[in-house]
Amino acid sequence: MPTQPDRAIRSWDIFCTVIDNYGDIGVCWRLARQLAQEHGHAVRLWVDDLTSFARLAPGLDIAAPEQVLAGVTIRPWRRADQESAEESAARFAGVAPHDAVIESFACDLPATFLAAMAACEPKPAWINLEYMSAEPWVREHHGMASPHPRLPLVKYFFFPGFEPGTGGLLREAMLGMQREHLRTSPAAQAALWRRLGFQPIDGAIKVSLFAYANAALPALLAQWRDGPDPVQCLVPAGLAAQQASEWFGAAGSMAGSAFECGNLTVQVVPFVRQEHYDELLWLCDLNFVRGEDSFVRAQWAGRPFVWHIYPQSDAAHMVKLDAFLALFRHRLEQSGQIEAANALSAFWHSWNKDGESPDWSRLRACLPVLGAATEQWQRSLQHLGDLAANLVAFCENRVK
Repeated sequence: MPTQPDRAIRSWDIFCTVIDNYGDIGVCWRLARQLAQEHGHAVRLWVDDLTSFARLAPGLDIAAPEQVLAGVTIRPWRRADQESAEESAARFAGVAPHDAVIESFACDLPATFLAAMAACEPKPAWINLEYMSAEPWVREHHGMASPHPRLPLVKYFFFPGFEPGTGGLLREAMLGMQREHLRTSPAAQAALWRRLGFQPIDGAIKVSLFAYANAALPALLAQWRDGPDPVQCLVPAGLAAQQASEWFGAAGSMAGSAFECGNLTVQVVPFVRQEHYDELLWLCDLNFVRGEDSFVRAQWAGRPFVWHIYPQSDAAHMVKLDAFLALFRHRLEQSGQIEAANALSAFWHSWNKDGESPDWSRLRACLPVLGAATEQWQRSLQHLGDLAANLVAFCENRVK
């Protein structure tokens, strides 16, 4: 007879502050939809920047005090430094906390809401959903409890990760089937190209480019222009698109813009829903991604990828980058693919350090090996379970 969970979790409050425009809200929006759609739970998503959120979720009304989208209730909130205590109290007046409350990426819950949580019986499961990391200390801190200094509440740290002993990664139940459908359906591929506003260039290496402003980009564009292979680079409208258009000497970088020089074609595609961005990753031969959400989606795509990690002033991001590279390199080295491991590491380091020119020809030669390795990698990650299901189980069976 199956054991019953210690407590039933059927509803969630998720608090999110938008830090780098799309990474934090991208993770929270995927998690909220998965809890609502796959688990049938009630989810209330609190977001402090609906304007940025709307780019990921077309149809969102940025002026609405409350709305439901994709089965998720969405409400605006403000951090303590953005509104007065009186305004915060009015915002949360009469709001009863749900069974579980997620403080995403240490965003600090409003004092009024914390007080309401403390008055609940039983107390809500309180989770600090942390940024992912491949660093060894993550396994030691995953699930750690932190009692509140004044209130009768305990916060638990939940770390996404790439190894057993972590929370795993967000992955929808139907993702694999959807990916294979796109890859094997000419009609689905044609629909995606129509959505992007362009057509595939025969024989070209298809590259998606989603990055922060990057000092290494001009050198890479020059290598693509002068290289032996035609490159079709698809850039979502934003920072990288603006930088690319300036490199071409063009004035605009709006969706629909296209630039050509030598063997390089750069096309600016619209900022699309998350599910359509997944399709773009599945379609390309190489994906440049940034931050956290697109980094995870590139791994599920099973295609070679280059990560532009969110830069930090003390270079702490390079430690995090190297920790992931160590895990990924290990698989390549186990199969004797030393050159591919070295080429990938060198390119990632150049891409994440100001002023260094990445070696495209070296990486290009290793793309077939890296593609096979990434496909094997994403299969191994599935054994960790998906983050949403792991989070539900954690709250039901471990949080007291």
